[in-house]
Amino acid sequence: MAAKSAKSVNELLASSRRTSADPSSLRPLHAVTPTVPPALRELLQIPETPPPAPRRPVRTRVDGNGRRLPAGPPPPRSWLGAGQRTAARPLGSPATSRPTRDGSAESALPDVYLPSPASLIGMTLRRLAVAWDLHRVYDQHHLFFLPNHLKPALIRWVGLYHDEGVSLTDLRLVLFAPSICDDEAGPAAQEVDVVPNTDISHLDLSGSVGRSISLKELAELLEPSKKTEALDEPQDSWDAVSSVPAAPRALLPNLTHLSLALNPHHASSASWKQLLALSSRLSSITHLSLANWPDPCLTPRARCATVATPQGTSIPYGGTNIYSHSIDHDWSEALLVLRKLSRNLYALEFLDLTGCGPWFKALTMRSGHDFVDWAGSWGKITGLRLYAGWCPGEESMPSERGIYHETVEAAASAERHIRAMRAGKGRIIHVERDRQHDV
Repeated sequence: MAAKSAKSVNELLASSRRTSADPSSLRPLHAVTPTVPPALRELLQIPETPPPAPRRPVRTRVDGNGRRLPAGPPPPRSWLGAGQRTAARPLGSPATSRPTRDGSAESALPDVYLPSPASLIGMTLRRLAVAWDLHRVYDQHHLFFLPNHLKPALIRWVGLYHDEGVSLTDLRLVLFAPSICDDEAGPAAQEVDVVPNTDISHLDLSGSVGRSISLKELAELLEPSKKTEALDEPQDSWDAVSSVPAAPRALLPNLTHLSLALNPHHASSASWKQLLALSSRLSSITHLSLANWPDPCLTPRARCATVATPQGTSIPYGGTNIYSHSIDHDWSEALLVLRKLSRNLYALEFLDLTGCGPWFKALTMRSGHDFVDWAGSWGKITGLRLYAGWCPGEESMPSERGIYHETVEAAASAERHIRAMRAGKGRIIHVERDRQHDV
């Protein structure tokens, strides 16, 4: 018997129509029941309207601290670990300690404008600083045209986030017009007069001084010295136009905030001699940061050098040797340097000495006529930071904790000394320092 033939298309369509027309196959539609006021519902004996079906519950993801997380799947672990950075440990602090003052906004000088890290401008400037090797080449002709109020923040973040810090060339790209800092201009570029920028009053070189730029280069950049040639022939007339060039103008004439904070791993490259030379040119500085600077010494490389006398004895070559502070308690050279610095920076109102705990004692000592005059040369200082810069960890040795407590006590002693020196004849000073109960 032949197999039953397949149904045609017309037969399938007719069967579908009969099935859809069957009343038993119709699905009950959701009837919309009109609502009436409760009083009429009771009179007409109408049953109450059933409540609507509950919605699907929305799951709210929270982190370990109970904070609400953004919608969507969690980010990969590789994304979370890419942005973590290891903070630098201050020089001289124990290996088991943890730094307490990093490159965040709290370590900056007061009254300095820094965009919020979460803002678009803040994220853009930080990305520029991280990829500075690229932008210093391909955007070198556009960096000068950044708004003046953003240039100090860019310079600061390049010094903190870039591996090499801010160099002299980088400062020229940001502060000088392209025609002046163009390498193709040759020697003629050095003869162009510097155009003063009166809108910039803050310059933060944290982490760059002593590593990618020296104080001698900085002094030449801020106040260039122009060589004047002596006139061999006398002038024909006393009223003739003089050909002697005018004195060079300062690049930042309104500079008041200067941060020379050192990278803890390059603190030994600082030069107090160059700092004294720079301070003699920048007497208008009101806010200064010397964070992580070593103890004041004019010849730091000659600490172990000695000179033989005709009598056959050996005497130290410099004013400070390796035993001057620990055994001899001789702070004469440090006091001499600080006295000269205070006389040059007589307009100082804020001083940051974070991480300078080894020489906090020099702020209160006196050697003859050498001492820090907190009521005279530095009598205008109303803000002083004396943080240790590090804090002993949980696994720290007792000796490390002892060093930290000595640093905190030296800062407290300096505060009491300054208040006693200014008693009744000076401004009130606010000292920011660590407390013993912070450990």
